[in-house]
Amino acid sequence: MSDPKYLSGFGSEFASEDPRRPGSLPEGQNSPQRCAYGLYAEQLSGSAFTAPRNENKRSWLYRIRPSVVHKPFKRSAIAKYLTHKWDEAEPDPNQSRWSPFSIPTSEKVDFVGGLHTVCGAGDPRARNGIAIHVYLCNTSMDKSAFYSSDGDLLIVPQQGVLKIKTEFGKMEVAPNEIAVIQLGMRFAVAVDGPTRGYILEVFDGHFKLPDLGPIGANGLANPRDFLTPVACYHDEEIPGFKIISKYHGALFEAEQNHSPFDVVAWHGNYVPYKYDLSKFMVINSVSFDHCDPSIFTVLTCQSNKPGVAIADFVIFPPRWSVQENTFRPPYYHRNCMSEFMGLILGSYEAKEGGFLPGGASLHSMMTPHGPDTQCFKAASTAKLEPQKVAVGTQAFMFESSLSMAITKWGAETCQKLDAKYYECWQDLPKLFSDKINV
Repeated sequence: MSDPKYLSGFGSEFASEDPRRPGSLPEGQNSPQRCAYGLYAEQLSGSAFTAPRNENKRSWLYRIRPSVVHKPFKRSAIAKYLTHKWDEAEPDPNQSRWSPFSIPTSEKVDFVGGLHTVCGAGDPRARNGIAIHVYLCNTSMDKSAFYSSDGDLLIVPQQGVLKIKTEFGKMEVAPNEIAVIQLGMRFAVAVDGPTRGYILEVFDGHFKLPDLGPIGANGLANPRDFLTPVACYHDEEIPGFKIISKYHGALFEAEQNHSPFDVVAWHGNYVPYKYDLSKFMVINSVSFDHCDPSIFTVLTCQSNKPGVAIADFVIFPPRWSVQENTFRPPYYHRNCMSEFMGLILGSYEAKEGGFLPGGASLHSMMTPHGPDTQCFKAASTAKLEPQKVAVGTQAFMFESSLSMAITKWGAETCQKLDAKYYECWQDLPKLFSDKINV
């Protein structure tokens, strides 16, 4: 796979054609009577035709064969732990923490076969909800491509580089980068050895950059740092090629005899993209108190309620901490949002012990959480001077207004749930005194 090339920008109107077929993009119209080079015109819609212009998402693809050329879909059992059955395990409001999820070693498992659903809420049939998955794989997809008919996929690699081939072109996504493959977009993943990561799937709407408000015109994730692949077609006859569709939470397979990555040119604003988390411009307090984690939001998928997200993707990158007279780590809190956290690399400042790269935690709606005893003691007595925190670390959070349920795999089968997680808070001392300054 040659080095990928990209176009920069978020939500932009892009146009790209493979240089091997100059003039393949029609001029002045979308669907000419006869396309150049004998191509087919096909529109991929990510919104209703009648959506307001600023919310309308669509791209035109000019391909060697239209995507309709395939045999009927049949149910597939390739990913046995991919599910949206939120009632298969008993509800559990406790703080949950998982040790690093195990990557298979005794058998070959590709990206789709390695999908495991940890938790979620809602129903893709009603186009409302989310699912959180992990992928645990060790081999590349072969003669197959995958797409979700249920929602957009925000992919967070933790171990191993993903070489992603899409209908729009190629992307290479390493740990500390993310990729978003939107609803309906076909892709295949190549890996080199043991590979692990996280996926946030949203069933309604698409991810967008958060509004900046008083922050001003610049900051957080800047639009120019998002990269979209350029057109790069494959004209290949491949008997028995499988198209794998995620539909209503289940997988289906259809066979065709050619590569689906045969798009010679495309234009539009509905595209896959990647982002390097190290480019995030951190905003924080330079006087006192610990700001709410919303200042670290990279992408958001908003609900119909103003300011309330179906899902936010939040990171906790390296940054300077300078607040005066302040307990600097995250404060203790109970939240009307659900918080799923993962760790890409390093150690998280509020829990440096049992929260490990490749693992996760879930603090459900209104379940209290915060720094462990060791972190509290250290931060309460630390000398308050400018300090670079989270160096060599990247933690993230999928935060949602939905109350998520843990799947049976997440609760039992994976055998990674830490039954003693609650103990990290049990020896927090009673410090109450009759003296005002203890």
